[in-house]
Amino acid sequence: MHTDPLLSEQEFDELDRFLMSDECSDDAMTMDALHGFLTAIAIGPEKIPAHEWSLAVWGTDSEDIPVFESPQVANRITHLMERTLEDIEVTLEVAPADFEPLFCELQWQGKSLLDAEAWAWGFLEGVKLRHAAWQALRDSAQGGLLRAFDLLGAEEIEEQELSLVDDPLKCHKLAVEIEASIPQIRRFWQARRAQ
Repeated sequence: MHTDPLLSEQEFDELDRFLMSDECSDDAMTMDALHGFLTAIAIGPEKIPAHEWSLAVWGTDSEDIPVFESPQVANRITHLMERTLEDIEVTLEVAPADFEPLFCELQWQGKSLLDAEAWAWGFLEGVKLRHAAWQALRDSAQGGLLRAFDLLGAEEIEEQELSLVDDPLKCHKLAVEIEASIPQIRRFWQARRAQ
C-alpha cells in the first residue's frame, strides 16, 4: 500500500469484526465483498452518496440493517466504511500500481491461489447501484473488461460458461484478469467524465 494509508490495520480489523459479528445479518457483506463493492463505487461513472450505498452493505432487506447499540457505534461503522472508500480512491489516484483488491487466498494442489468470488460479487453489487450508467462500458469496445467480474461474481452465468470457472486455477487466472482491468475501467470513466 501507499506509505500513509488512511485506514489503519486496527480500523480495518474493527470493521471486519463488526461485519462478521452477530449484529449483522447473514446477507451482510464480508470485508472482501465490501472492498469490491467500494472499488466499483470509487472507479465508476458517477459519485454515489454514502447514505445510498451504505444500505446495500447490510443486505437486500430493510430488516437486514443492524440494530446498532448506540448512534455512536452506527456513526463509527459508517465512518470506517467511508474511510475504506477514501483509501481505495487515494491509492488509485496517488499510487495506482500499489492498489490491491482484497482477494481471499486458497491452497490447491500445493499452490496458493487467489479466490476473487466474493470480491467480484461485491463489485457487481456496486455496479448495480448505477446499472444504467455502467451500460456505456458494457456497450463499448472495452466491454470485455467486465467479463472476468461477471464470470466470478454474477449470481448466475450461462451454462456454456461454467467450464471457465470449474477449477480453482481457472478462477485464479480470472482474479488476475480482474486486477489488471481495474485501472483500465477507471481510465474509461475518467475519459468519459473529461468529455
